[in-house]
Amino acid sequence: MRKLVLAASLGAAALTVHSVVNARRLRQPPVTVPPAAVRVSVLLPVRDEEQRVERCLEALLAQRGVPNYEVLVLDDGSTDRTAERVHAIGGGRVRLLTGAPLPAGWLGKPHACAQLAEAAAPDSEVLVFVDADVVLEPDALASALAVLDESGLDLISPYPRQVTGTAAERLVQPLLQWSWLTTLPLGLAERSPKPSLTAANGQFLVVRRACYRAAGGHAAVRGDVLEDIALLRAVKRAGGRGVVTDGSAIAECRMYESWDELRDGYGKSLWAAFGSPAGAAATVAGLGFLYVLPAAAALRGSRIGLLGYAAGVAGRVVAARASGGRAWPDALAHPVSITAFGYLVIRSVILRRRGSLRWKGRPIGDPGGRFGG
Repeated sequence: MRKLVLAASLGAAALTVHSVVNARRLRQPPVTVPPAAVRVSVLLPVRDEEQRVERCLEALLAQRGVPNYEVLVLDDGSTDRTAERVHAIGGGRVRLLTGAPLPAGWLGKPHACAQLAEAAAPDSEVLVFVDADVVLEPDALASALAVLDESGLDLISPYPRQVTGTAAERLVQPLLQWSWLTTLPLGLAERSPKPSLTAANGQFLVVRRACYRAAGGHAAVRGDVLEDIALLRAVKRAGGRGVVTDGSAIAECRMYESWDELRDGYGKSLWAAFGSPAGAAATVAGLGFLYVLPAAAALRGSRIGLLGYAAGVAGRVVAARASGGRAWPDALAHPVSITAFGYLVIRSVILRRRGSLRWKGRPIGDPGGRFGG
C-alpha cells in the first residue's frame, strides 16, 4: 500500500507542476484593448431563460470597441416569457428569431446555433456564440477579438470565471477549469490536430466564419451533447487551429444554483465526456487513485499521503488563481470534490444506459444512440 500511495502522490505532484506550466502559457486578454475592425455577429440561443437573459443581453448590447457587430437571439421553443424579455431589452437593437422544429438526429443547442449562424449578416467575418447564463464585461468582445487576431488561431474559447454560491457549486464547479489546466498541454493543443488534445467551452466561443463553414458548422456536430468540444475537433479536422484561453477577467457565468440543477446539468453530458463507459470508469478510478487515496492515507498518519494530498490542494489553488476562482478554503476539500465528481460521472453513465436523460424538457438520448433533444 505504501508504494501505491507513493505512486499516487508523485502523480498528483507531477500534474500540479504541469498546471503551473499551463497557467503561464494560458493566453490572456490584452491589458490595452485595440478597437476591432472586423464585422462580428454575436449569437445567443435561448430556451426558457426568462430569469437569466436580461443581464446577458444588456451586457452584449453594452460592448465597446467593436463598432461593427450585431446581436441575434434565437428563441428555441421557450415556454416562459423569454421572448418578451428579449423584446423589452433589445428593442430594435436585437434580431429575435423563432427556432424551427427540431429535426431528427439533432440536439437542441447545435440546431439553435446552426440557425443563428445561417441568419448572421453575410459580411460577418467572426461568429461569437454566447450562452444566456454568461455576462460579458464591456470590453469582452474587443478583447476576445484581439486574442484571436494576435494568436492567428481560428477558434478560441475564452473561459469565463465560474461563479459559485452554494456548497455544491463550490465543491464541483472548480473542477471544470482545473481539469484542463491540469491535464491538457496547452501549447501542444494549439498546434496538434489530435482530438484528444482539445478543450472548449460553449459558454463563450469565438470562431472565424470561413473556418466554421469549412468545418461544417454545427451541422457537423448535430448529435454531440458536448458540441463545443466537438466543434473545435471539427475545426481541427478542417485544418484549423483553436484552444481554450483565459476569459476570467472579461466574462462570468453561473451555470447552476442548486445541487439538483448541478446534478441534472452534469448528468446530461458527463456520459459523453470520456468516449465510452470504460473510459469513464478508468477516469473515475484514476482520479480516485491520484487524489483520494493519498488523502485517505494521510488520515491514517501517512506523511507521503499528506504530501500527495497537499499536491492536489496546490493544483486546485493554481487553477483557481489562473481562472479567477475561489482558492480558499475550497481547495482543501479537493478529495471530496473528486469523489462527488465520480458520483456524477457514474450516475450520468447509468442514466444514459437507461435512456432516461432529459434536459429542458427534451430527451438527450437513449441506449440505442438515437438523439432527439
